Amino acid sequence: MLARKLTQQLGHPTQSLVGWLVTKFLERHNRVLEERAVRLCEIQPDSTVLEVGFGPGLGLQEAVQYLTDPRGKLLGLDYSEYMHKLARERLRDHIASGKVRLFQGRVESIPLPACSVDKVYHCNCHLYWPDMRAGNAELLRVMRPGALMVTTLKLASLREAVSRGVIQDKKWQPEPYMEALIAAGFTDVRLEEKQHKGRDFQAIFATAAK
Repeated sequence: MLARKLTQQLGHPTQSLVGWLVTKFLERHNRVLEERAVRLCEIQPDSTVLEVGFGPGLGLQEAVQYLTDPRGKLLGLDYSEYMHKLARERLRDHIASGKVRLFQGRVESIPLPACSVDKVYHCNCHLYWPDMRAGNAELLRVMRPGALMVTTLKLASLREAVSRGVIQDKKWQPEPYMEALIAAGFTDVRLEEKQHKGRDFQAIFATAAK
């Protein structure tokens, strides 16, 4: 029962004790993955950037630093009302200036026009999409031709979470996600082994071909 509740909260944190614990876990364990995803995107000062599943806003906080041109925009989408609230507080000055816009909703229905985004990144959140192919197809729709999407994950940590029952009933291996990317129409889909300060992690790259 507890393990299943943790799985649910990881995918959709709520304002509760378990949701608070999940938030602290994300802030501690996902910070490096968020920051690496941002850097691997090679964001330009005038890029339009989208983070999917922004959680408490750590990746947004990192990405906005690269958008120094007035034309640069940072967008975020998260299903959780609680995460949306926390990220709004963390980014409130950038939101007030118009540099950052946050949306609450599902990846299968992104409230953005077609071909409007240069870079997309996320950290592990594809594990909780009800339909990976539909989610990737919608991301492809909003991305400009040649736009890059970067997904970061730590397979060793996911494997351990699955063995302990913290993540249940999820396709956590990278292959189903990469197959869904290809099926949706992405090209140059590849997984690369990465390292940061002696710690291994993985990055999945995909290019929007139109």
